[in-house]
Amino acid sequence: MKLMKSLGAAALSLIAGVVAHEADADEIKLSARSDLEWQTTGEGVAFAPLRGNRFEESYMAMVRLPAGLVSPVHVKSAGMFGLVVTGEMVHVAGDRIGGREKVLKSGDYYEIPAGLPHLSKCVSQIDCVTFLYQDGPFDFLPVGEGRQ
Repeated sequence: MKLMKSLGAAALSLIAGVVAHEADADEIKLSARSDLEWQTTGEGVAFAPLRGNRFEESYMAMVRLPAGLVSPVHVKSAGMFGLVVTGEMVHVAGDRIGGREKVLKSGDYYEIPAGLPHLSKCVSQIDCVTFLYQDGPFDFLPVGEGRQ
């Protein structure tokens, strides 16, 4: 468990290092969980922005999926890099649906390449919260709806 948390912290550091933003050298940005401003989609998925506008550029956000949510198979135009904070999640590539699934728990890292058809699930009885970095603007393109 200690190793997993260390790996999670290392992954988070790497993600933050990937983002090439200039920050004020004399200022530390602190965001308490109670300070997050959640925006909930019609499907019940919520985003709390941390850096960047997810519809215009690469961004970092906290993302909350309701317990039991299963997304349709979809692709993203940008790569996704995430760290599970709470709950238990599964991400499955489209060609492996129905096969063995690896459940990710708090401190676990995931990376989903741009253009890879996949589905995501919150398999816990509590909502799943992740830290997410996406290296381009947000989109959600269901497979089979105008896409081969």
